[in-house]
Amino acid sequence: MRRAARARGPGRSLPGGLSVAQLEFLSCLAENPAARPGQVARLLQLAPSSVATLVNGLARTGLVVRTGGVADRRTAVLELTPAGHSVLADWEHLNAQILAAALTAVPAASRRSLTASLPALRQLTSAIDALADEPQPLLVTGRAVPGEAAAGSRR
Repeated sequence: MRRAARARGPGRSLPGGLSVAQLEFLSCLAENPAARPGQVARLLQLAPSSVATLVNGLARTGLVVRTGGVADRRTAVLELTPAGHSVLADWEHLNAQILAAALTAVPAASRRSLTASLPALRQLTSAIDALADEPQPLLVTGRAVPGEAAAGSRR
């Protein structure tokens, strides 16, 4: 999707000339109005310093506004500006165009299968979102994910 978006975007770039990370950040703010920077960091699984960098850059370009917390930035809330909403709408429209164009290249029987599988795909994405909110290490067939200690293993 990212490659197709760049290829189809104006000037072969993404809407607003932004990166995917910046567009994901705008999407997160649209889904979580008045979020605090720490909340956005948790939702996107980013370091607070990365969120601060994104906020500063997007605020400088007029896409995000930070309110409150003048003396203490931890109390700040983040909002999309009208320009931020516009760029995000362009991103969503571009993705919809890509999906529509790609679906025309898929045989009708496959399109019917995709349509029939949408409820299961929604359940899958919800389950993936739930995993992102869990602090436990992910186990795969009784083995910990690389870099994690196996449950109950001793050396």
